[in-house]
Amino acid sequence: MSLDAATATTHVDRAWDGHVIDVLHEFIRIPNVSVAYDPEWAAAGHMTKAVELLRLWCEQRVAEGLDGATVEVLELPERSPLLLVDVPATSGVDTAATDANDTVILYGHLDKQPPFEGWRDGLGPWEPVIEGERLYGRGAADDGYAVFAALTAIAANRAAGGEHARCVVLIEASEESGSPDLPAYLQEYGERLGTPSLVVALDSSCADWDHLWVTTSLRGLIDMTLRVDMLTEGIHSGSAGGVVPSTFRVLRSLLDRIEDSATGRLLAPELHVDVPEVRRRQIREMAADVGAVDPAEYPFVNGAGPPPDATDEALIVARTWEPSLEVTGFEGAPPPGSAGNVLRPTSAAKLSVRVPPTADPQIAAAALVQQLTAEPPYGARVTVTPGGAEPGWHAPPEVPWLAAALEAASQATFGTAPRSLGEGGTIPFMGMLGRQFPEAQFMITGVAGPGTNAHGPNEFLHLPTARRVTTAVAHVLDAHAHRPG
Repeated sequence: MSLDAATATTHVDRAWDGHVIDVLHEFIRIPNVSVAYDPEWAAAGHMTKAVELLRLWCEQRVAEGLDGATVEVLELPERSPLLLVDVPATSGVDTAATDANDTVILYGHLDKQPPFEGWRDGLGPWEPVIEGERLYGRGAADDGYAVFAALTAIAANRAAGGEHARCVVLIEASEESGSPDLPAYLQEYGERLGTPSLVVALDSSCADWDHLWVTTSLRGLIDMTLRVDMLTEGIHSGSAGGVVPSTFRVLRSLLDRIEDSATGRLLAPELHVDVPEVRRRQIREMAADVGAVDPAEYPFVNGAGPPPDATDEALIVARTWEPSLEVTGFEGAPPPGSAGNVLRPTSAAKLSVRVPPTADPQIAAAALVQQLTAEPPYGARVTVTPGGAEPGWHAPPEVPWLAAALEAASQATFGTAPRSLGEGGTIPFMGMLGRQFPEAQFMITGVAGPGTNAHGPNEFLHLPTARRVTTAVAHVLDAHAHRPG
């Protein structure tokens, strides 16, 4: 290996403590909510502003030492933009072996979740606040830091005498909506990515701040809206109650067809898979290292908690390799303070179903629709409006050079061995790349650790971890350039 570890660390620390923090503050202030949550996003201009901010920062980094790199903003009609930074291989690397047929893709996204309520006093989604080692604000940890980490890692690699193959930094702007715009860009510009031999994704989580955590699986996601109509208009509950079935009760009974309400277990066999033994071993190791439930990560109200008889291992399996259902939205009911004594004509619920990494989401979604719509109770009009059906992802086995590189990078940056985890969320891009490039290796990592609360109130970026992850990527890029064969 050619990279000097101390120099790489120093370069990353100086970058993060300098221009990276300043620009991240500006980024947090932009309410560039993802396209699914802001139908007027294009007219609002927030996404354009965020992309322009990051484009300018990337161009400054290129001018300061990433010779030959190019920065582009790609825009397709009626699609959110895509930021692409193409960095050629270092001069010491055989370019014949590191051209478009051997690319490293570094992935992240810049769109954000909605602001959400419940931010504590002194904090807010669009105002950056640093408290100790934490930078609060929407989108810094998920996933605004990614472009800064990617380019800073490449620059640190070079500054420390390291080498790297051609790198393409790809930052999309619709991930929080399920990446609906990304396939169009991959179809239009996919040949420019070449054939990646390594994908570094900076949009995942970590179970603690003491290790380099590498994600080995992601759950898929199905969403749909279940609607029950019983009346054409609301009527007095006193005159109709007992005669007209409640749409809420009918909806509740339909949900009982797909979920055991006492345990939360989903009933369709199409939603369940066998957990590979290698992942069970890693789950046992994670349970021994950090457990499963940190009160800071899951802010339960006083007295509430997970199933009391579940082991740490069972809870980790539940959030990574088992399906789960949440009603994330409800329509047809006024707020309690303004609700009259009216039997409502309609109840509609937005259903979000997490599916195991290797389950087929299309087959699972079809099974759910069939169960929900068959023989409607009382002749009610039951409709299901499909949303997305994104597959999960399961990492291919690590080849020896990558396993050794992750070990060395973690020891150099965290002083500990790396750890593996499965993630309960979804990164559609990983599934797309995994299907398109089955021979690629993956380093999926991130900074969403205990209490980070991405998507919720009081989201924060843990700055020391962001710096260490950035430095670890610099090490892995160097190892990739020197891998056997």
